[in-house]
Amino acid sequence: MRKWYGLPGILLLLAGLGSVQADEHESEHRLNDYVQLQGQLTQGALVVGKTEPGFKVRLNGEELTVGEYGYFVFGLPREADAEQTLTVTDAEGTEHSSTLDVASREFNIQRIEGLPQQTVTPDPAAQERIRAENQQVAEARQVRSEMTYFTGPYAWPAEGRISGVYGSQRILNGEPRAPHWGIDIAAPTGTPVYAPIGGIVVLAHPDMLMSGGTLIVDHGHGVFSSFLHLHRIYVDVGDYLQQGDPIAEIGATGRATGPHLDWRMNWESTRVDPQLLLPPRD
Repeated sequence: MRKWYGLPGILLLLAGLGSVQADEHESEHRLNDYVQLQGQLTQGALVVGKTEPGFKVRLNGEELTVGEYGYFVFGLPREADAEQTLTVTDAEGTEHSSTLDVASREFNIQRIEGLPQQTVTPDPAAQERIRAENQQVAEARQVRSEMTYFTGPYAWPAEGRISGVYGSQRILNGEPRAPHWGIDIAAPTGTPVYAPIGGIVVLAHPDMLMSGGTLIVDHGHGVFSSFLHLHRIYVDVGDYLQQGDPIAEIGATGRATGPHLDWRMNWESTRVDPQLLLPPRD
């Protein structure tokens, strides 16, 4: 099976009984040749796999989608358990299980003061609008396409200072909130945003209450990118994107303290860290 160079992290070749541990650097662990994984085995990671077409793959007993060419993907949540079980069933029906040792992470706490109180604790009318818009987002993510853009490699979607990171908890006007689920890139309004990988646009909304200009792109197998607080959106629902296509402009729409891009990624309902997929920046 070929070695992959698209994503940072570790390369794993798994099968049979065994345990595979996370590593800060790319390394190779050969237990057998039933499945190949790529990505960092750490909380919040998106992990890409490849096996033989027709084989079945399960993570902790839940079956994963295996595409025509053997690609599959799964996400490790922010609070992922230290051990995960990956099982591959070959063409003869024989199961090969491996234990994946997942590294824990420490997450930052951010305090943001001076937000308008109605954006921290929305009034009933705003809460109703938020529920309706969340439903639109949920419906957009119901798509389960066979595309494999999620295999990467990934590119940075915009230039700018990193002002927020995945997993950090924000305290807004002194009130603890849910963790932040994306990477924030601060830059002036109008700074272009580019597709980090290919996909199909499944939602393009000019002005959601919380996220402002919102764009969601399907990358295949339940992997989605969301781009929030956009000043302007260049693309429409149904548009096919290739890596590097201009898709939007950074803005400060919705609940934002200044112009920035909030880029989030999901696998199914699991929120993963886009920054783990990106090459280092100068």
